[in-house]
Amino acid sequence: MSNNVVVAVTGASGAIYAVRLVEVLMAAGRTVHLTISAAAAHVLRHELGLKIDLENFDPKQLLPDPDNQPSDSVLSKMKPTSSESFALSSVLGEAEFKQGDLIYHHYQDFSAGIASGSFLTEGMVICPCSMGTLGTIAAGSGSNLIHRAADVHLKERRKLIIVARETPLGLIPLENMLRLTQAGATILPAAPGFYHNPVTIHDLVDFISGRICDHLEIRHEIHQRWGK
Repeated sequence: MSNNVVVAVTGASGAIYAVRLVEVLMAAGRTVHLTISAAAAHVLRHELGLKIDLENFDPKQLLPDPDNQPSDSVLSKMKPTSSESFALSSVLGEAEFKQGDLIYHHYQDFSAGIASGSFLTEGMVICPCSMGTLGTIAAGSGSNLIHRAADVHLKERRKLIIVARETPLGLIPLENMLRLTQAGATILPAAPGFYHNPVTIHDLVDFISGRICDHLEIRHEIHQRWGK
């Protein structure tokens, strides 16, 4: 069975959700196929201070070493220390796990494997998903690898999880969500619960990462479940 998971980051607010999701999926031993839109790169810099070079991407641009981050950086304030992050990222709840790989695809590279249905994956997550991306996919059109990969997952009847991040929602986005749901996608809004008694922003972000893992059928113990 494939352990490939596609993660697409678009220009909606909520860049921290994408960073944490990549960490969690890699901790679960998945090979993450990452693609980032130009708008997403702008948001990552604005919200988290991460400078993403789309033409010369390095994983450290998205996942910098926490120990080398200034204590007053935005990312340091949102994330725990490296030792805590390691423990929380052990999504299987086990002492031993195999760290997954991160493979980057430029958002205009249609030669990437994820542009074809013959490339097997466990699913695709668009996190966060802008309303523009949502509308383009719902219309069945597209101009980049993110749109194409999403269309591939729909036509191949594979998991497509759309982490919508917008408020309030107008009629057109709601209709687009309905259309994509009917086509087989899962609309998973970035709306964390509070029954696990969150204390930090990290706790809220992990709730969404955990729910995404649930829908990818990946075991995890990164947040407390209802009734436990």
